[in-house]
Parts: sequence; C-alpha cells; structure tokens
Amino acid sequence: MPRELLLLRHAKSAWDTNARSDFDRPLAGRGRKAAPRVGRWLNEQGLQPDYVVSSPATRARQTVIAVCAELGLQATDIHWDDRIYGGWTRNLIEVLRDSPAEARRVLIAGHNPGLEDLLESLCAERIPSADDGKLMPTAAVARLRIDVPWAELSPACGHLLSLTRARSLMD
Repeated sequence: MPRELLLLRHAKSAWDTNARSDFDRPLAGRGRKAAPRVGRWLNEQGLQPDYVVSSPATRARQTVIAVCAELGLQATDIHWDDRIYGGWTRNLIEVLRDSPAEARRVLIAGHNPGLEDLLESLCAERIPSADDGKLMPTAAVARLRIDVPWAELSPACGHLLSLTRARSLMD
C-alpha cells in the first residue's frame, strides 16, 4: 500500500506576547492567515490525511486546528503528542511509527529544527536548498512518499514529492 507523509511546520508565531514560555507562544497575525490558506490548498490538492498528529504547543495547535478545519476535520480528530515539541529525529520517527497501520496519509505538525532534520533523514535523495537557506519555513508542507509500513519507518525510506511554502499560495 502506498503511503504519504505530510510534514507541516507551524505558521508564523508571535514573539511580542505575554506568553509564559516558548511552548505557550501563539500565532502572529500572518500565521493566523497562512494556516487556513495551507489547509485550503491541501484540500484543493486532495491531500486529506487519514491520521493527524501534532505538537501540543500553542502555535502548532492553532496551526493544525486551522488547517484541519479547511479539510473538514475536527480538533477531536487530532492526536496530540508531547514528543513532537522539541523532538529530535529519533523521537519524531517514534511518533510516526505509532501511526495506525491502515493510515495511507499521515500529517505531522511541529517545529524546526526537528521537522527539517526529519525531512532530510527520511528522504533517500539529497534535497536541494532554497535560495533563502530555509528548507521548512513557517507554514511549509513537505509531502513524501514512504516506501515502508509506518511501524518500520527509518532513515532514507522516503522520497520528496513536493515542498510547498504558504507564501507561494494565493488566497
């Protein structure tokens, strides 16, 4: 069964808030606009995930809820996993290995540098760098074909199909 993995970096977060910690930082205005735009694009492309797992950090939570709303998914359809916040590649692979075996397309929402490192680790081929040097800027979505069952996920088991930045999408 062919599988796809969608890596979603949270949208632009606000730095000038009274958040108690980095974990609690919310989306900035730009992020609140970008997240639904990404969700609409995923919906238009027919990229509906069968399973969604996200960091519970405020900015990731707000991003994935807005994206899922555009896909017709409820917040109750999202699985929250503390291992994603601050997660290294090994932790993120463990999270993805816990995906349901029958899920054809999985979406994981999280943070950098973890998502960039995961993307580079999972791709069998070298990923060309962007002009700005950012592989996964805020609200970017990487789409990978995965060649093994989720439980067997390991480095170099996938192939990059696309890498889309929110700012390239029109409202």
